[in-house]
Order: sequence, then structure tokens, then C-alpha cells
Amino acid sequence: MKRSIFLAAGLLLLNLTTSRVFAQTTQDTTKKTTQDTAKAVTPAVEGASDVVGALASNADYSNALIAVKAAKLDSVLKTGGPYTIFAPHNNSLTTSKLDSLQKDPAKLASILKGHVVSGKYGKKEIVAALKAGKGKAVVTTLDGQTLTLSLAGSKLQITNAAGSSAQVTLFDLIGANGIVDGINGVLLPK
Repeated sequence: MKRSIFLAAGLLLLNLTTSRVFAQTTQDTTKKTTQDTAKAVTPAVEGASDVVGALASNADYSNALIAVKAAKLDSVLKTGGPYTIFAPHNNSLTTSKLDSLQKDPAKLASILKGHVVSGKYGKKEIVAALKAGKGKAVVTTLDGQTLTLSLAGSKLQITNAAGSSAQVTLFDLIGANGIVDGINGVLLPK
């Protein structure tokens, strides 16, 4: 009988010890895996190396990226800043329209400068500017024009001095020197 009790107590002790060791090993492995995953995700959270890289990070804005490069604005936007690009979605800047604009790089550059502002205007900053301006905010583009930000229903609308407008459809593609916000139209000058 004593042997049975000692044997049962020994098995119970062995079982508890094994369970604790296994649980500790599993917890350490989970911590390590979580830490390794967090390290792997960190560069994506921090954003692209620059605002042009942020623009390149989303294929829905590839025509805007092509236009920036064709107008030779990429070299300007890769340095300095911070910048915010209000990038037209591919649906609003068709390949045929882009092809015609590429034939006149000066005109293309002028149109694109009307989509870029100095300063960082992600969603958080835009909301703060709208609150401060009681529903409106005005920002200045690289070519010295103004863009008025306002709410149209629940959507953020951007209107340039010529009256051309578009709505923001994507916020916060982050680059080291700025942000890209996607819009559903092209802001054409006068």
C-alpha cells in the first residue's frame, strides 16, 4: 500500500513538473515568435524610405507614380519635406490621359504640383486642422496655390482654386519624409 501511495505521489509530481516545463517552453517560444514577428513588421509600420516610395507601395496609384517620374518631380519629393501628396487613383488618371500629359512634361509638372503640399497631412492632422478651422482648412501646394479641405457629408473633400474637387479615399501611406493620401479625381488648374 505504501508503495502505491509513493508511486502515485511520484507520478503526480513528475506530471506537474513536466507540465510546468512544457508550459514555460511554450510561453518562451510564443514570446520569441511574437518578438520576431514584431521586428519583421516594424519597417512596414514605419513606412517607405520617402514619399515617392510610399506612393509606389500601393498599385492603385501607379499612374500617379508614373506621372511623378515623367514630370521629374521624384527627385524633388525624395528629399526635403515633409510633403503630402494627394494622389489620384488609377481610375481617375487613365493611361490614355497620362500618355497625353507625358507629351508636355511642364504641364504635367504643373498639374502634379497642385496635388502636393508642404507639411504632413495624414488623417490625424487633417481632422485636427478641420476642427481648428470649424470644418474647413486651407493648405498651400508646391506651386503656391491653395487647396481647401472640407467635409462633404462624411467624406473629406479637397477643392483647388479653380473649383476642381475630389474626395479622399485613402489615408496615410507613410514615407520617411511625408504621407500619401489617395483621392478619386484629378485637381485640374484653371
